[in-house]
Amino acid sequence: MSDWDSTTVIRKRADKAKVARTEAEINAARRVGAAVSTEKKTLTNASHANTNHQRIAKLDRDDNVAPPPKVDVSVGKALQKGRQEKGITQKDLAQLINEKPQVVNEYESGKAIPNQNILGKMERALGIKLRGKNIGEPLTFGSKK
Repeated sequence: MSDWDSTTVIRKRADKAKVARTEAEINAARRVGAAVSTEKKTLTNASHANTNHQRIAKLDRDDNVAPPPKVDVSVGKALQKGRQEKGITQKDLAQLINEKPQVVNEYESGKAIPNQNILGKMERALGIKLRGKNIGEPLTFGSKK
């Protein structure tokens, strides 16, 4: 026997278990006759480990979401009174505060959801209080002496 006929294996890799990620790879391994074992991985989210799932499910089923609060009628009346005392229209007030006329109309009719920025602009433009206790009173700048 000569050296040319024999083969010497220096390093042989051990057969590692191959992870098949697709259905096609699994079927190909089955056709070849390789041992195939399938495992379903389950992941648990640590942030949801201790939550009360019945309470969450009940909240999901509940459709009774409270609507956001609307502007009080007294604000709308004070706004209308202050605007008429200055002799300006809703459109003019809207231009003064850089808003749409529809926004001013919604505030006057009490349909708007209160926005502190818009209320502040209206207070400064009309010179009356629209927030807090004394709605409709003249706006005083600074502290009283």
